[in-house]
Amino acid sequence: MTAPTHRTASLRRATSESTLELELDLDGTGQSHIDTTVPFFDHLLTAFAKHSLTDLTVRASGDTDIDAHHTVEDVSIVLGQAIREALGDKAGISRYGDALVPLDEALAQAVVDISGRPYLVHSSEPAGFEYHLIGGHFTGSLVRHTFEALAFNAGLTVHVTVLGGRDPHHIAEAEYKAFARAFRQAKALDPLVVGVPSTKGAL
Repeated sequence: MTAPTHRTASLRRATSESTLELELDLDGTGQSHIDTTVPFFDHLLTAFAKHSLTDLTVRASGDTDIDAHHTVEDVSIVLGQAIREALGDKAGISRYGDALVPLDEALAQAVVDISGRPYLVHSSEPAGFEYHLIGGHFTGSLVRHTFEALAFNAGLTVHVTVLGGRDPHHIAEAEYKAFARAFRQAKALDPLVVGVPSTKGAL
């Protein structure tokens, strides 16, 4: 009996705004080595890796003297592209996942469909969240933006809903952990699934 092949990808991206290298293994154990030069984003990506059981290495640098936006956006784009590449033809996957995750007073729900059709529904962050600087460097609006970039480039349908929360750190982290847990279910290989789980025969 042969060992299962891991679903992996390794990508690089260089622009005038950022330079990055990213490696992932969808069949990992949640190990991560993250250095984007944006500390709170490192924290969110570490949580994503741990709770989705995705091994993830990211090394990035960019014009964070201007804003964290470009580096965070570019890492999210490449993470999505790497997920799409690693998923391959998507044969045997569960396809759907959902999770409800608390973090103290915060509560977030995420639903993921590895559909091949990029779509994001993101709702109910509290008023003013998008303007809050988390860790002094990461603007709250970037949470939605990272999900947009990731969903579009990975070909995922993603619904993220904040059901409660007061502390911006807790809210953002709950959103990422909920997404991670939902993605973990969706990417999982289901022994009962034969071929691609779609009536169209492709995802």
